[in-house]
Amino acid sequence: MSPDPSPKILIIRRDNIGDLVCTTPLITALRQRFPRAWLGALVNSYNAPVLDGNPDLDEVFVYTKAKHRAKGESLIGILWRRLMMMRRLRGMAIDDVIIATTSPQPRVVKLAKWLRPKRIVGFGDVSGLDVALPLDTDSRHEVEDVFRVAKLYGIEGPPPRCRVFAERAATQETFTIGVHISARKPSQRWPAERFAETMSAIAARSAVRFLLLWSPGGNDNPLHPGDDAKASDVKQKVGASAPVVARPTQSLSDLITALGECQAVICADGGAMHLAAGLGLPIVCLFGNSGATRWRPWGVPYRLLQKPSLDVDDVSVNEVVAAFSALRDDLPGSGVGGATTTEAQSTAKAQDSQQTPLAGSQGNPL
Repeated sequence: MSPDPSPKILIIRRDNIGDLVCTTPLITALRQRFPRAWLGALVNSYNAPVLDGNPDLDEVFVYTKAKHRAKGESLIGILWRRLMMMRRLRGMAIDDVIIATTSPQPRVVKLAKWLRPKRIVGFGDVSGLDVALPLDTDSRHEVEDVFRVAKLYGIEGPPPRCRVFAERAATQETFTIGVHISARKPSQRWPAERFAETMSAIAARSAVRFLLLWSPGGNDNPLHPGDDAKASDVKQKVGASAPVVARPTQSLSDLITALGECQAVICADGGAMHLAAGLGLPIVCLFGNSGATRWRPWGVPYRLLQKPSLDVDDVSVNEVVAAFSALRDDLPGSGVGGATTTEAQSTAKAQDSQQTPLAGSQGNPL
């Protein structure tokens, strides 16, 4: 599709954190295919930290949605900066714009046309697309669905793993487990007492420490409900049974940095889970009313727990503890000290393997 060995390609992904994480394998593959190309990404201020430090991109263009503007930030100022950014992109003589969202995006197509690229690639039957990929009918993983774009550039083979970058943390002698207790969907919210019981049970079996991660704030905030009360409850219930470091994550960058200090993660399906996968971490993930086939962790060792009720409230503490034990036992170097992040990454397969049952759940066999 692009015989030019150094094309200018802009990837647009304006939606959620996990969606952007699942687009990073395509970005990696494009860089490998076109080492001299200019690769850029257009994202929003909400998901932009996903791409911080990504060496495959020459530039990341960030705009702020009106609903995400900071307190005291004017709407006029946001719109003016967005206009200036778009004018700059329009003047760059871009070859291809890839709209990486795997559903029809007519508004984004109009935006892409304004940039005057040579070609616009996207998904669905949308007027204005030069190359329109049919919508998925094969129940693919989101990574695989986005990666269909790669074939247009002569890229064959399975997608690589997701890539997210965090500053290197100081090495911990004790195996560190990130426990992320926040979830956007009610069906994904596991009770505080079960998180506490799980942490105590794991600590009773081996020497570990926990990073307790959550979205800060009160749960009565209608715009951004937080889990300060839930985190306090978890810490109180764990007590002296396990070492716990409280780490509220005010921003997405804070969350990425905190996850970078971990060697494994326990969490619900959501942005934190995909970030952990992008960092190469083994994961025990709790799925409620969410599609496990499409949204399971990609390219890393994991155990997935999901009940027929599609409610995490039906997942027991014993199941989570058993899933973590099985996950850790299968990691290289899983003795007293546990596996390092690098060792965990070495077990990740470029292509996700088929899911198999595990204690009434679904999991990736390691």
